[in-house]
Amino acid sequence: VQLQASGGGLVQAGGSLRLSCAASGGTFSRYGMGWFRQAPGKEREFVAVISWSGGNTYYADFVKGRFTISRDNAKATVLLRMNGLKPEDTAVYYCAGTRLVVDTRSSEYAYWGQGTQVTVSS
Repeated sequence: VQLQASGGGLVQAGGSLRLSCAASGGTFSRYGMGWFRQAPGKEREFVAVISWSGGNTYYADFVKGRFTISRDNAKATVLLRMNGLKPEDTAVYYCAGTRLVVDTRSSEYAYWGQGTQVTVSS
């Protein structure tokens, strides 16, 4: 499975962005899909995950109530809607696929996109 993330950019604090991840080359609907992020000098961290059916979602505490993950299996796309962005949300955001239903551990994701930069100014 090849993943292509897009939608990042520069936004002011309090603003919104929508990240998109397009999948190709595999059976998208078989994979749990997650978003991770990595800020400069920090380790990659889990943001959100959605099960293959879309019926289960799980979020990191620091994005609950602000970010929403969704997927469209017909279009082989997963979205991350980000509202109420904060400067600490600045990072490169990666989409990833796992054969598990949902998982927060990056080590359980076999497929990774190239990342898209999100910068939130104060």
